[in-house]
Amino acid sequence: MGAMNHPSHAEMSAAVIEGRIERARDIARSVIASGADVVAAIESGFAPGIRRVGELWEEGEYFLPELVQGAEAMKAAMEILRPALKAGSAARAPKGRIVIGTVRGDLHDIGKGLVATLLAASGFEVHDLGNDVAVEEFVARADQLGADIVAASALLTTTMTVQRDLARALAAGRPAKRPRLLIGGAPTTPAWAAEIGAAHAENAHRAVRVAEGLLG
Repeated sequence: MGAMNHPSHAEMSAAVIEGRIERARDIARSVIASGADVVAAIESGFAPGIRRVGELWEEGEYFLPELVQGAEAMKAAMEILRPALKAGSAARAPKGRIVIGTVRGDLHDIGKGLVATLLAASGFEVHDLGNDVAVEEFVARADQLGADIVAASALLTTTMTVQRDLARALAAGRPAKRPRLLIGGAPTTPAWAAEIGAAHAENAHRAVRVAEGLLG
């Protein structure tokens, strides 16, 4: 069989931006079949697509249905690419172990999901607890897994205070393995992070760099 054409990064982005779930799935399959670089496909193809979806939503060009559709297309692609990532990274130890979630009282999932996706794509072992996650659950999972980092997202000003509660709970935990706290979300700032003793990332790409910095 002749060499398959590698799908272009532009096609990957377009499938996500247009929210074409089946197309995203097909492109992801052809990335695997053609032996293209899976990490590059995610970082330069699919991820810029979901970032653009986020921008269009912020600019008021996209509404909730488009936002959800784009996220579903991204998820469909990742479900196919993730096992290949795992296979590729099985040989090398993960950069670190991260427990991630959106805090209690907050149901936003898309930004946090993108951060989890990019962290996994960058070689971290990621445990995603979903949204509306209680402080106790973050702490228990971090303890159980011996996590290096706890990443907590808050998209509402009213749920930011849960990040402070989490910082306190982690600080009060067993000192043997005290994970670093990384926070993010629209209302959060570097000043707020400094106030509660956490690291801050303003977007998914920064989150990867900051996480690497925390463990470097």
